[in-house]
Amino acid sequence: MKWKPNRQSHLTVREQIIDWIKTHIERGDWTVGTKLPTQRQLAAQFHVNRSTVQLAFDELRADGLIESKMGSGVFVANNSWNVLLNKSQPNWQHHIESSLHKPNYHTIQLINEYEQKEEVIRLGTGELAPELLPTRQIEQSLAQISLDSKAIGYSSPKGSEKLRGILCQHLKKRGIYTTPDNILIVSGALQALQLIAVGLLEEGSTIFHEPPSYLNSVHPFQSAGMRMVSISRNHHLADNLRAYKRKRQSLFYCIPTLHNPTGCNWPAEEKKTLYDTCRELQIPIIEDDVYHELLFEKPAPAIKSWDTSGQVLYIGSISKTLSPGLRIGWVVAPSPVIERLADIKMQTDYGSSAFSQEIAAHWISSGLYEKHLIDLREQLKRRARFTEELLEQTFKNMATWKTSEGGFYIWLKFQQPVVNKALFLNLLHHNVLINPGYIYEPSDLQHIRLSYAYASLEDLKQGLNILRNLIQPGDREDNRF
Repeated sequence: MKWKPNRQSHLTVREQIIDWIKTHIERGDWTVGTKLPTQRQLAAQFHVNRSTVQLAFDELRADGLIESKMGSGVFVANNSWNVLLNKSQPNWQHHIESSLHKPNYHTIQLINEYEQKEEVIRLGTGELAPELLPTRQIEQSLAQISLDSKAIGYSSPKGSEKLRGILCQHLKKRGIYTTPDNILIVSGALQALQLIAVGLLEEGSTIFHEPPSYLNSVHPFQSAGMRMVSISRNHHLADNLRAYKRKRQSLFYCIPTLHNPTGCNWPAEEKKTLYDTCRELQIPIIEDDVYHELLFEKPAPAIKSWDTSGQVLYIGSISKTLSPGLRIGWVVAPSPVIERLADIKMQTDYGSSAFSQEIAAHWISSGLYEKHLIDLREQLKRRARFTEELLEQTFKNMATWKTSEGGFYIWLKFQQPVVNKALFLNLLHHNVLINPGYIYEPSDLQHIRLSYAYASLEDLKQGLNILRNLIQPGDREDNRF
């Protein structure tokens, strides 16, 4: 019996005819080049108007499954199998491209990929070298940590109460006086930014940040639909903030101590000026303070230390000092903010690692952490001075830099705009990985964020020599990201 449309089906007659023809092609009954019955023949077979068959043909033709040949009829198209295959599988590329979260720049994707390769000299990596991590001491300290079943279960929404209490004492050294209820334990500072982006701001809010900015190399706020505004801290600061803010919700993100990527420090008076200006304009501040314990000299007070109205959201972490793998950071903020961020965090990961929180609590409370910091700062200081001597020998006539005050980075500025995508890729070819300035400020083709914290001293010397040999003053190719 020849097939006929089912008049009782939820599908229209036209849709049933389309599916019937597709089935013949999918099963191989009608291979590429097969001539289809005429519209008149099919209309008679299906007991439908010819116009219905014609509409079905038009749709199949538009989809690339069939094609008309003048004077010859209608045939199965050459590309029909590919069309059917694509339509039978999810279009994941479309899902990816239309998703909310912005992809990393291609350069950053390559950085993340090549940082995993043992043979690569990592001149820009923002973490401690394995030999600078207190691996053996952490291993030994595990025997001193007492665990109970509650401690290693799911964490409370705000994190370990023990760790939050210890942090209250620890933060007093920074001039910050708070309570456990005003602290949220997060899985690193980046998670804090992600929680703030989705939990405290409406779409289209303004995020102020100074150029160059770490925020340009990660996208928590951009992906949440925020408007990023780069703004300099000069005598026009108040006027510029007022002009850009208007009636929008806004935040000012800053790293005033050992800024990433420049390594610079704000004087205390500049911190106070920003705080007073933002308080007057009712612009909350995110103070990212993850590097302050790596300063070679005593740091200036944290902006949060002046905060009496809950205007400053303070972010700290042990990822840069003790272990990035522990994934432990914290946010200090007013109780309603902490409650909100904790609720969102529980929706995403049910709390940071209980084991990591126990290790962090033990190290900070026992004095092991402070002892480690003293040794770590001394080692980083030696590395910084070694690197600066290399720069003096290698780049004196083609670049400038400031003496490092601590942390990981030297912001190396070349006299010519040579730090482009072509140089980045050329260095990769020679197994040298850099963090170019354009990932922090799109128009910057003169800077490299040079890290002395990860590569060995021999690798630093070798990598900088390769960099010097590859830089050509006449290279102006601009192929960013």
